[in-house]
Amino acid sequence: MTRNFPGVLVLALLTSCASGPPEVPYPAFINANELEDVFVASLPGVRAKQLAGDSMTRRTSNRIDLPADWQGTSGGVPGRSMELFVLAGELTLADIRLQSGGYAYLPAGSLGFNMKTRDGARMLYFVNDADPESVIRSPIILDTGLLDWQPTATRGITTKELRRDPGTGSATWLRRIEPGASIPWETSSVLREGYLVTGSYRHGECVDGQVVTDSYAEGGYFYRPGDAVNGGPASGADAEAVWLLRETTGGEHRIVDACTASP
Repeated sequence: MTRNFPGVLVLALLTSCASGPPEVPYPAFINANELEDVFVASLPGVRAKQLAGDSMTRRTSNRIDLPADWQGTSGGVPGRSMELFVLAGELTLADIRLQSGGYAYLPAGSLGFNMKTRDGARMLYFVNDADPESVIRSPIILDTGLLDWQPTATRGITTKELRRDPGTGSATWLRRIEPGASIPWETSSVLREGYLVTGSYRHGECVDGQVVTDSYAEGGYFYRPGDAVNGGPASGADAEAVWLLRETTGGEHRIVDACTASP
């Protein structure tokens, strides 16, 4: 089933029940494994799960499976940035070997880098239109396993920052949530998307003052608009959970007291 949201095409079924809690009015509780395969024009011969796509901005978010012995380029396109995160397997990007946890950001204007894999790889692959306010001009390629987890204000939640653009405020980071961590009600003023890299997790979305709670398994995905209240005491990790999170513009993050209906 295909659901259309303002400016966004998301290929997924959303949780709904006529007599139960309200339907979440944006993509949440998506299982990427259940999405149909599509093909990516810039990566010939590659199967993908399109998580989200915006026809107005040409933004696209995908989970891609590279077959064994595949080789090509990273798909660099003038006027668009590209970002990838290796979920499984290994690949070589511009002669740099990336295993599970490998990350790369190629800013707009970068030429397509040579990319290949011997045994195959699964990765997240994001494309965004160039933002004239961006100050990142050089590619970022790193092994996230070499980064230390940094504490946050919430006990049991740690993060690794992979990219933050001082010009736009856009950012990509990993968030690790341990079982037993107390999840506050929170909101971000800008759109945020997330993919569950490992673990299992349950989360609450506040819809018109009602809490809609469901679970994510590995491969879970959400695409949450700005100002949506989410989290709360029903949220938590059943096993240590690691999310990859992205915001394409800078925004304000706030902790709120409760799930309440908008005035």
